[in-house]
Amino acid sequence: MAIVVEDFFKERKYPFIFTLLILFICVAFFLFSFSNTTSNPVAFYSVIQHQAPPHHASKPKEQELPLKVTNVTADEDQGLPPEEDAVTIDWKLCEDPQNVDFIPCLDNFVAIKALKSRRHMEHRERHCPETSLHCLLPLPKGYKAPVPWPKSRDKIWYDNVPHPKLVEYKKDQHWVVKSGEYLVFPGGGTQFKDGVDHYIEFIQKTLPAIKWGKHTRVVLDVGCGVASFGGYLLDKNVITMSFAPKDEHEAQIQFALERGIPATLSVIGTQKLTFPDNGFDLIHCARCRVHWDADGGKPLYELNRILRPGGFFAWSATPVYRDDERDQKVWNAMVDITKAMCWKVVAKAHDSSGIGLVIYQKPTSSSCYEKRKENNPPLCENGDGKNSSWYARLNNCLTPLPVDDKGKLQSWPKSWPQRLTSKPPSLPTDSVSKDKFFKDSKRWSELVSDVYVKALPINWSSVRNVMDMNAGYAGFAAALVDLPVWVMNVVPIDVPDTLSIIMDRGFIGMYHDWCESFSTYPRTYDLLHSSFLFKYLEPRCDILDVAVEIDRILRPNGYLVVHDSMEILNKLTPIFSSLHWSVTLHQDQFLVARKGFWRPTSSSD
Repeated sequence: MAIVVEDFFKERKYPFIFTLLILFICVAFFLFSFSNTTSNPVAFYSVIQHQAPPHHASKPKEQELPLKVTNVTADEDQGLPPEEDAVTIDWKLCEDPQNVDFIPCLDNFVAIKALKSRRHMEHRERHCPETSLHCLLPLPKGYKAPVPWPKSRDKIWYDNVPHPKLVEYKKDQHWVVKSGEYLVFPGGGTQFKDGVDHYIEFIQKTLPAIKWGKHTRVVLDVGCGVASFGGYLLDKNVITMSFAPKDEHEAQIQFALERGIPATLSVIGTQKLTFPDNGFDLIHCARCRVHWDADGGKPLYELNRILRPGGFFAWSATPVYRDDERDQKVWNAMVDITKAMCWKVVAKAHDSSGIGLVIYQKPTSSSCYEKRKENNPPLCENGDGKNSSWYARLNNCLTPLPVDDKGKLQSWPKSWPQRLTSKPPSLPTDSVSKDKFFKDSKRWSELVSDVYVKALPINWSSVRNVMDMNAGYAGFAAALVDLPVWVMNVVPIDVPDTLSIIMDRGFIGMYHDWCESFSTYPRTYDLLHSSFLFKYLEPRCDILDVAVEIDRILRPNGYLVVHDSMEILNKLTPIFSSLHWSVTLHQDQFLVARKGFWRPTSSSD
């Protein structure tokens, strides 16, 4: 050994030993510091707040201010849990004027600017910053409690969504009109020259088999504008997921949600929509500005993926009824692609205003795929049979028709409202799954009736837009079906996938990862509901980050209802109390927190 050491020094390798020793000391110091910090998750949160943001984060400087976290003694008289770790948080205001409507994953302008291409709407897709929002968004000047439903379908407060650009841009198409302190929605649209109600009747007259509100219950409206189509379909017992990107049509989705109409921000770009396979009864596009024939038809393949077998695609656009060269080129491309997809034209008509409509139907049998001369596009290989559309690239293949666990093609759900309570076609056929489903429905029916409606301090007359953050089988939504509310059923990506079952029942929903920001504008929901969600989140993300996102989404005077263990409720209570929300606990199972109008005065106070 002595000879080896002597040779080592002769070869002048001792600088390497010195460097290695310094590195070892640094690592040991870091591990010691980290162990002391992470013993308190709140203290760890304050530490990561002080770290420099990643180079591609887009939030203005005011949004990177740290939260000052202080351990205090719990005050049981104020509703805080009797724990030594109760906290107060020195919240800061996001001061940039643009932050009033800030959407973290869609307003990451630095990341958007760095994109190599925008050809396929990449700049309208989600680009979440690595650091979460660390301040509270201000309210628009003059913000007030929203106009209640159903009046809100036709008018909303201008000060709540003070965006005049769309009023001027679409003034000749009667999308929206400013009238005094209101924005008024006359029910017009680019293709609704005689009004949206007339247009809806025109569609059913063109194809009576649609049977609004019976056979056709769950609809997707692509490029929805201010969502008047979906808003008026509510009168027909049809629930519509209206979506559009955040683009030059300023705040169109914000207008829709302020009106109390289901809507979300999304785009058909390079990634799949966050919906399950075979979920929608009908998909609608009225001059929705999507190039369906792009990339060999990938956008149409995506519609095929999410459209139920036997479902309809209603398309109203100039290629349907104009003969100029450009429109005919698009029409001919649509003929070729839809034929290759085995879609068939089941109706084509013009209304009294000259607007044209064509309705396609997706096949209910695989025989057409097998008879095609060319296997183009091919059928997708979906080995595990699960839906996977979260941050997934668009397919260049056709999704196979769904079969049950016995290999039999799934049937169309029963007519509404029978489909609400009957066995969903996508539910496994074994007795254990069926028993679990029906017990879950019964449990939620009783919970909502006995607790949520009668016992919890919620003024349901002020509630319109509801989000279930961990929807399961949509038992919560089903139990609310007789109230004048609609529910966005969210299936988190780290729980069992039940979204197909939810849509089989006649509801809308989408996938989401609650460690990221939701694709909606601030102040768009009246009630957020969470049932045993946080146990899935705690291992992956900080609950303070989730609380900031809840504050961003919820309207002033809105409610957060958490059904969870006391361990979770005790962690959440001081956080929402520090936001000046009123917080109450019920039966050691439920937390009800009501948001007020309080905002920090400035980021520097």
